[in-house]
Amino acid sequence: MSQMQNVERQLREMILGLEIGPGERLTERWIESQFGASRTPVRAALLRLETEGLVGRDGRGWTVAPINLAELGQIAVYREAVEVAAVRLTAALDDRGGIEVIAAMLDSCDAETPREEWHRVGLDFHIELARLSGNEFLLRAVRDAMTRLSRARWLEVRDEKALGRAWTEHHAILAAVRSGDAEQAARLLSAHIAGSRDRLVTSLHDDRRGLRARGFAVVAA
Repeated sequence: MSQMQNVERQLREMILGLEIGPGERLTERWIESQFGASRTPVRAALLRLETEGLVGRDGRGWTVAPINLAELGQIAVYREAVEVAAVRLTAALDDRGGIEVIAAMLDSCDAETPREEWHRVGLDFHIELARLSGNEFLLRAVRDAMTRLSRARWLEVRDEKALGRAWTEHHAILAAVRSGDAEQAARLLSAHIAGSRDRLVTSLHDDRRGLRARGFAVVAA
């Protein structure tokens, strides 16, 4: 792994895991000292993270992108288009055995599972379901959307009721795909994405003051 890739990976993990909060300022010098990297690979890593919407330029420095409530709604529209297309392809496959791997992944989470793992599995559910479609372009689109949602979803996993509802909906989607019912799988997935968007935006909007007190930037547009 190159120095640039190492910086990019570690910075992405820190941003998505909220170790570096939304709206926090970054300097190239701090990153250089944090990761023992030189300026050129640091700048290249930041440019790549900028294309993912995770950081933005702020004068001569950089800022971690705020959580944007309007963007969450736009991502939901994007997700519905690509994820529903992918799940239709998956449900039409002759061999849908890969579904059982995803089901086992969901079942691996229980009351003793750390929230970090619930968060990871929730993201991976959507990515792996798209992977089964066999369409690389849809997979990339879903992965990109879930990366952009990761920080907001991390804040959501604090709500046990929301987690339980999401897991129930995930299993229902898998059941429809397992039976080869593409229309039902598409309806369930579409409703799941819309419901998740509504709960997430409402939760973040209602908790904006608390999030700001923690130093997290949340904007409405």
